[in-house]
Amino acid sequence: MAEPQKPSIARSAAVMGVATFFSRIAGLVREQTFAYLFGAGIWTDAFNVAFRIPNLLRDLFAEGAMSAAFIPTFNGILEKDGRQKAFKLTNLTFCAIFVVVGILTLLGIAFSPLIVNTLAPEFSSNPEKFEITVTMTRIMFPFLLAISWAAISMGILNSLGEFFIPAIAPVFLNLAMILAGWLICPLARDFDMPAITGMAVGAMLGGLIQFAVQLPALFKYGYRFKWQLNFNDPGIQRIIRLIIPGTIGLAATQINIAISTILATSQGDGAVSWLSYAFRVMQLPLGLFGVAVAQATLPVISRQAAAGDKDAMSQTLSGSIRLSSFINLYACFAIIALAEPVVRILFQHGRFGINDTMATALALKAYAIGLLFFSLIKIMGPAFYTLDETKVPVMASMTAVVVNIVLNFALIQSCGYWGLALSTGIGAMFNAGILYYKLEQRLGSFSRFALLPAMAKIFAVTAFSGLATAKCYAWATTAVETVWAKAFVGGFLNALLAMGIAIIAGLLVLYLASRLLKIEEAGKAAEMISRRLHRKSN
Repeated sequence: MAEPQKPSIARSAAVMGVATFFSRIAGLVREQTFAYLFGAGIWTDAFNVAFRIPNLLRDLFAEGAMSAAFIPTFNGILEKDGRQKAFKLTNLTFCAIFVVVGILTLLGIAFSPLIVNTLAPEFSSNPEKFEITVTMTRIMFPFLLAISWAAISMGILNSLGEFFIPAIAPVFLNLAMILAGWLICPLARDFDMPAITGMAVGAMLGGLIQFAVQLPALFKYGYRFKWQLNFNDPGIQRIIRLIIPGTIGLAATQINIAISTILATSQGDGAVSWLSYAFRVMQLPLGLFGVAVAQATLPVISRQAAAGDKDAMSQTLSGSIRLSSFINLYACFAIIALAEPVVRILFQHGRFGINDTMATALALKAYAIGLLFFSLIKIMGPAFYTLDETKVPVMASMTAVVVNIVLNFALIQSCGYWGLALSTGIGAMFNAGILYYKLEQRLGSFSRFALLPAMAKIFAVTAFSGLATAKCYAWATTAVETVWAKAFVGGFLNALLAMGIAIIAGLLVLYLASRLLKIEEAGKAAEMISRRLHRKSN
């Protein structure tokens, strides 16, 4: 039986980063396959709405409130009562999820027409589009149960110091959908169904595989499944007590996306897909670094909260906020500088044309503004659940939702579909701001760790790096096209080379400016990358 490990947050985030890197690359290949085969239009809008429904519930429940409620409870029992008692809680949780989420899944399948009509009211004007959306929603609803189990497995393994396996598990979801695009979609067409139905089948199967690949790692640590159902167990009671308000407390981003989806369906064919492609690209740095830092932080602060050490919690959170801010602010400014070539290189193939590229790039820039705040919410929100507090995340989320709704209706009039992406980021800013203020009240001022001066320096160097990236790309584009005389069809390789030059220049500026201002997070970020390449080293 393997013994639990307690690596540092930076090392844990690095280990998860290398696995998440492969997962996000697979995710990009999945989106490229999707764009190549289907472009951006009626069928892609239908799939994105259908996939958004179980995905929304997953983010609200499985990977949101459930994880935030389960992990502190599991860690508390693990620290006080040992691994076997913690594994008993695991069985109770698995069985409870089977019952509760199973019922929810059956209800979702039965009421799919009503759900689709609520989330995409404009689809009812096109009966064929509406029906295929309902069909794909029903196919993908069991995905929620599988991904709930996968999320709990990830939390357990992270708590035991195992980060690589759970972080790489989503690769199999993406691989399943990639294979579905080339193998199952043609079969769907043979059965007189729209080819895109095959992608829904691939998503459902991929969720099951994502859970299954984590089981061997769980068994390695001594876990064995046993049917146990007891909603009166103190551990389950604590999870329920946290999960109900927690569903609201961690829901702001997903509720905002749902509202945006409803409004985006009124912006014509393609708008839902442009926002979806842009959000996927924005999720790349967030998933590689923001989520990795947050997932590595949660088990640490859970143990510190269980020990009643608020000073240690404050110091841990301060370091995580700084590290995540450095990485995600750089990513924010780099995305704004390079949105158009990034989208062109990734997606402008097959049925995905130049107009789709420009529309998606505009949405990507708007989403990037909220990148920092999305990452900080993932770090700070769960901290309140380790303290058995739920009111603050609820208040912060509801504030963000109200701000987002108001801005959605205001910005869609003047900006169109991309105003929806911008309002989502602004709502996240309000959410993160409230969480930060309330954390200082609970744990003491972060100023004793020089957080605000460090954040000011981080903002300065990353903004300067982003400006240098944009200027260098403009120069490199002209230089490359002059040298090569547009020798490559569509300018694909020209854009790739110019973007590569701009990224190198931006990173060089970031490095020199960070050295000049003595920003510690630059070294920690470099250490994360180094550990990815040598994850077995100390």
